[in-house]
Amino acid sequence: MRHFILLIALAGCAVPAPPPVPPQIEDTCGAAEFAGLIGQKTTVLERNLRLGMVRVIRPGDMVTQDFRPERINFMIDDMETIQTINCG
Repeated sequence: MRHFILLIALAGCAVPAPPPVPPQIEDTCGAAEFAGLIGQKTTVLERNLRLGMVRVIRPGDMVTQDFRPERINFMIDDMETIQTINCG
């Protein structure tokens, strides 16, 4: 019984394996072209109009979970600043 308790205590000390790294997604929508816009106000999007599938996502916005490799996503923060640009 004492060995069983010791085994349980040691099991609690085990270091969990890190989560798997998600596969890198290639730039299928041309997001790299807009990387210089990160950190700028959303008004720059008006000067860099892109025709095609574009999604501007603000905090609290509801968005679909469908993945479209040709669509470019602009993630905006509460200060109306572009935080992330990616495909999907």
